[in-house]
Amino acid sequence: MANLNSDAFVFFGATGDLAYKQIFPALQAMIRHGRFDLPIIGVAKSSWTLDQLRARARESLEKHGGVDPAAFAVLSSKLQYVSGDYSSPETFRNLRKALGGASRPLYYLAIPPDLFATVAEGLASAGCDKNARVIVEKPFGRDLASAQSLNKTLRKSFPESSIFRIDHYLGKEPVQNLLYFRFANSFLEPIWNRNYVQSVQITMAESFGVQGRGLFYEEAGAIRDVVQNHMLEVVALLTMEAPAGKDTDCLRDEKQRAFRVMRPLSPADVVRGQFRGYRNEKGVAPDSQVETFAAVKLHVDTWRWAGVPFYIRAGKEMPVTATEVLVELKRPPQNVFDAITPSQANNFRFRLSPEVSISLVARAKKPGGAMAGEPVELVVRESPGEEMTPYERLLGDAIRGDAMLFVREDGVEAAWSVVDSILGNATPIHEYEPNTWGPAEAAQLIAPDGAWHNPAASDVDPESKK
Repeated sequence: MANLNSDAFVFFGATGDLAYKQIFPALQAMIRHGRFDLPIIGVAKSSWTLDQLRARARESLEKHGGVDPAAFAVLSSKLQYVSGDYSSPETFRNLRKALGGASRPLYYLAIPPDLFATVAEGLASAGCDKNARVIVEKPFGRDLASAQSLNKTLRKSFPESSIFRIDHYLGKEPVQNLLYFRFANSFLEPIWNRNYVQSVQITMAESFGVQGRGLFYEEAGAIRDVVQNHMLEVVALLTMEAPAGKDTDCLRDEKQRAFRVMRPLSPADVVRGQFRGYRNEKGVAPDSQVETFAAVKLHVDTWRWAGVPFYIRAGKEMPVTATEVLVELKRPPQNVFDAITPSQANNFRFRLSPEVSISLVARAKKPGGAMAGEPVELVVRESPGEEMTPYERLLGDAIRGDAMLFVREDGVEAAWSVVDSILGNATPIHEYEPNTWGPAEAAQLIAPDGAWHNPAASDVDPESKK
């Protein structure tokens, strides 16, 4: 099973938002690139016809990247539809008929997590779970206890090797580039430790608000939405040891070890904020205490990273939309020439979005008679090219049974263990103005080690920094 491709693709929630925004565009892209040749079966509660689902798929593509006539014709010809209640055995009997001779289906549960157990039981009762794989979408629980319960539910019907927990962030090219850069360049390893690294900052800033998703955000908040998953994944990629081999579990074993040595956060390590006006959003409680901004100070308790603070912040209604990592190196032990303050030390900067770049800030002598220096940024910019979207890449991997970019059960639970004690109202909420970098308390959190580096709209000027 592990080495065989899936032979049918079934997605529950076929009429929903995720299918509309991500799954249909990914399927068309895969067909266009010659990477997909499976029957496609949509399942949903809506009493639609197949023609209505095809119309929905076309509308989805018109709104998200455009319709490729040839690829859409193939997609449309492969598409089938099964409607029915997920709690009805008849729905799954109809699905079994639609699968025909397919013996290794891939199921995508693009549905709320509280329906996972219902669907898993329905698949098993109709004999649809044999040799099958299943994709589940984040959030993988709301805390450690619910994540453990969800994993237990999934494992009743599917072995861990057949469960693909999809986090689209791991399918992004810049995130993979971060991992590649670490282990494909020998110059980095000697300094990638507590002896040379002073601190690490990771910022995920969004210049927009909740965009009409107030009801969802009330259930999530910034810590659950991006810190527990996306941002701790980046910390794991920065701090993990080199995998012992090339196979999937070697990489995921090292990531799991990285999660396990992250010190659980305490309230003193966290600042939560909420932008002014959030409570006016539809679906948001008038006295909401949900955070739209979070800043945390994280420690990684290993021989390599002991004592190095990792500062993470994520927020909405920030001045720019950008995600980047700043690894600040320690300054030289003595000032041989001019004085070098901590903020003038060398650093690596990984810009993950919106553009992709890797830069090193070094010091060079200023022109003139004095032995005084200035920072010079050496920049490598990645040419855009035609890269796969995260969902295109991850769906293709799941069809092949390649779980490298998916989250494993023990990794999910270890990441929840890091944030579990600070969820909810464990810390106060601080209001901040839109188009700012969050509440003042976030600056106080990092003050012992300096100040936040605030990404500009574009910190890289390709004309002046070639």
